[in-house]
Parts: sequence; C-alpha cells; structure tokens
Amino acid sequence: MVQRVGIIGAGQMGAGIAHVCALAGLDVHLCDVQEAALSNAVSSIERNLARQAGRGKIADADVKAAMARISTGQDHAAFADSDLVIEAATENEAVKREILKALVPHLSATALIATNTSSISITRLAAVTDRPGKFIGMHFMNPVPIMQLVELIRGIATDQDTFLVVKALAEKLGKTVSVAEDFPAFIVNRILLPMINEAVYTLYEGVGGVESIDTAMRLGANHPMGPLQLADFIGLDTCLSVMHVLYEGLADSKYRPCPLLVKYVEAGWLGRKAGRGFYDYSGDEPVPTR
Repeated sequence: MVQRVGIIGAGQMGAGIAHVCALAGLDVHLCDVQEAALSNAVSSIERNLARQAGRGKIADADVKAAMARISTGQDHAAFADSDLVIEAATENEAVKREILKALVPHLSATALIATNTSSISITRLAAVTDRPGKFIGMHFMNPVPIMQLVELIRGIATDQDTFLVVKALAEKLGKTVSVAEDFPAFIVNRILLPMINEAVYTLYEGVGGVESIDTAMRLGANHPMGPLQLADFIGLDTCLSVMHVLYEGLADSKYRPCPLLVKYVEAGWLGRKAGRGFYDYSGDEPVPTR
C-alpha cells in the first residue's frame, strides 16, 4: 500500500499530482532543483484547493489538512522513506534519465518508481534504474485535479505487483485507469498529437487561419477546445517533443512534425506559459498570431 509519495518536478504536472495525492490523504514530498518552482507550486496548490472548497467540492478543513501533508525540498535524500516516487520533470529523455540515476541511491529497497512521461519508452527509462520490475509509467492528464484519466504503462520488466499497487493508488486518487502498451506516446498522445500536428499543417498550408481552425473543430467536431488553443495550453515544446518521439519511434512519415511547429518552438513561442504561441496572451483576450 502506498502512503508516502515523492514527486520530482514542481511544474504544472508535479504540483497537480501533489494536489490530488495530498487531498486523498497521502503524505507528499515535492522536490525540485529550483526553490522558486517549489514556492510557486505550493501557492498554486493552495489556490486550487481553495477554489475547490469555494465550489463546495471539498470542505475548508480538507484544504488545511491537504496542505499540512505536503513538504518540499531540493534533496533526493528526503525520499528515503517514500513508498513511491513519481518523476514529473520536463518531457526530455536525457533529463529524465539523469534524474532517475541520481534518485535510486536514496530509495529503500521496496520503493516503487513511476514516470509521468507522456510519450517516452517506459522500458528504456526503467533500464537506467536498479529496479526495472518496480518501475511503471503513470501518465496523468493536465490539469491533474480536473482530468479523470491516468494511463498506466508497463515496461517489459514491470512486475504485476507493481502494476496492481499503482493501479490501486490511481483509483484511490479518484482516477479512471486506461492501460496502454509501451509504444511511443501510448494511447492519448498517439491519437491527440498527430491531430494537433495536422491542425498546424492546415495553418501552415493556408487552408484556414488560427481562429477558423479552432472554431471549426470546436463547433464542427464538438471539441471543448480547438487544437491550436489546446497546443498552446499543452506547450508547443511538449507537442514537438511528442511528435519527435512518434516520428523516430515508429519511422512513419505521417508523424513528421510540421515545420511551422518547429519554427514556433525555435522562436520561443511556446504557448500560454511563454505568453505567445498560436495566440498572443499579452492582452485581456487571446489574439491569433496568424
């Protein structure tokens, strides 16, 4: 049974995972190399919990109790008593591998490791640790407190006990589990990111402007958010990383990243987090950039 959870990476995903774990009664230690990221994450978690309380979804007492269960730090040594550590760093395989190598000396022999990667091979990441059998993919959707799904992905060496313990944890967090095989980008992003990439090609080829494409998919396909708006929300760098994983992993030209997506990332136009992507977010209302 998992009671003490460690989380590496205090960005949007790491903070969201800490939020749902603490709310479910688990003790959480959130770790990041940047102190500012940790303080921002704690503020964000408290703000989002208060918003839930304001809507009557949780009690005010639940906010205080959840916040009291969260500790933060910059040292992996604090994971010594963790039952499970979830790696939620940036979607970059080299970065994740270095984090995992540095993590394992600090863990107990029984501790499990999960990665929140949205596309990278679980088998490859597990192989850099000392416990491939205790390693699994646990892909949360963004924003974590709102989205109901968790993709669980076994590497080739993942033990059945590891899978069952992490599945039970996901269900304790109130999530629905979708089990995916260890293929590039798994299920959600294998389907979603090529659609976003095709929307960028549609823009690149002049078939429609940003607003026309997003309106067409919102009203014509009943999507809650247009694909270019969604790309900005995800982060264009993350979208490009996933497309690279698909293109390199499956060697199929249909997964070739659109040159316009590459250009936006090279320009630093990464979407909402950068203030500019397919939309400009500097004003009161987002304005299309093309």
